Amino acid sequence: MSDWMVTQGSTTRRRARPLSPLREHLRDTFWFAPTAAMVSVFVVWAGAEALDTAIVEALRDEGDYDTLDELLRFAEDAKAVVSAVGSAMMTFIGVVFSISLVAVQMASGQFTPRVVRLFVRSRITKATFAVFLATFVLTLLVLASFDSVDDPRAVTTVPLVQSVLTLCMVALSLLLFVLYVNTTLRLMRISHVIARIATESFRVAASMPVPTRGQDDAARLGSATAWVPHEGRAGVLRDVHIARLVRVARKHGVVLRLIPRIGDFVVPGMPVLAVHGGPVPPRRALRHSISVGVERTYHQDLGFGLRQLSDIALRALSSAINDPTTAVQALDRIVQFLAALCRRPLDAALHRDRGGAVRLVQPVPGWADLVDLGFTEVRVCAVGSPQVCRRMLAGLDDLLLLVPPERREPLLRHRELLRQAINRSELAPADRAFALHPDRQGIG
Repeated sequence: MSDWMVTQGSTTRRRARPLSPLREHLRDTFWFAPTAAMVSVFVVWAGAEALDTAIVEALRDEGDYDTLDELLRFAEDAKAVVSAVGSAMMTFIGVVFSISLVAVQMASGQFTPRVVRLFVRSRITKATFAVFLATFVLTLLVLASFDSVDDPRAVTTVPLVQSVLTLCMVALSLLLFVLYVNTTLRLMRISHVIARIATESFRVAASMPVPTRGQDDAARLGSATAWVPHEGRAGVLRDVHIARLVRVARKHGVVLRLIPRIGDFVVPGMPVLAVHGGPVPPRRALRHSISVGVERTYHQDLGFGLRQLSDIALRALSSAINDPTTAVQALDRIVQFLAALCRRPLDAALHRDRGGAVRLVQPVPGWADLVDLGFTEVRVCAVGSPQVCRRMLAGLDDLLLLVPPERREPLLRHRELLRQAINRSELAPADRAFALHPDRQGIG
């Protein structure tokens, strides 16, 4: 089976690759990368210590005590450097952590609280903290491995390789610090935040399978023969383990249909899966196939990106911020995302097994749902801003040129409602006429 990767305004083929949600869940955590780095540096240090011990033993077997004496003098100098690095690294970590907190606080207050996850998911941020912590742990291990013996005939190890490894980690830390500051400054700029949201949204759209035999497969399921209730905690449906559900459905000869959409709030006892064509599979087979959390994620959630873009536009249009240009930038990406999906089959994602049979039906937002999500709230708040009104009218006109005839109605409805709201506003007649003129830049 093949699906389509939706890029910015175009479609290209890509191979379907069903992935476990585990990777996405780990990306939403901040503890995994630093923990893995500290464990890894302990393993690397153990190898470096063994290599240092082997070097000392080889020199002792050869009777080269002059070289051992030089290594001991080098170790004294290296110990001072490693001690300085160890004490400075914790201060460095505190500075980076403070920068992160300030950046997150500013972005949350100025844009929307939901953009905080961009900082949490930032690879360079996690890599910076991981390398800093790993360098600090490495300095402690290297300091502990220094031998207090000054006699080259009695010394057992000289941390030569370990000291070089520490200096390499310091150089890597400095490089990552520069990249981290650059990335953090970019994430504090609204244009880059909006672009990151759009990129994540396109990635979600690319992961959705496109039916190769039409949408009629979902309509032919018939009535449900059984229901599977939610047995976990209450929360937002983050994602489902698609590959596992497809395997279970194929093994038991049934079709599973997800009832709530990704992003819906579910409570214990609520039906989450409908079974078609057979009995309910064993509960243990469906265990850990439904993931519930406290907030929505990008993974499998087609409307989450539009929700964030709409929130940013609403925050920008509020009287406290009054930044219509930011709202226009958000509308640019809303129009881009809708344009990429304007001809894609929506309403349901059909996941098939290796034989091509539908095994999982996953509901996704329809075209009208996406259009309403992208425009409704912004349209209501945009009446007092001619710049936003002109950009929205231009975006709706552009989408009307792209969509098939059966998808024009939501766009026409929003355009007419916006025109009516502008005509009813308290603006002067000349200002109303100005606001009703479509302009892709708003006012320019």
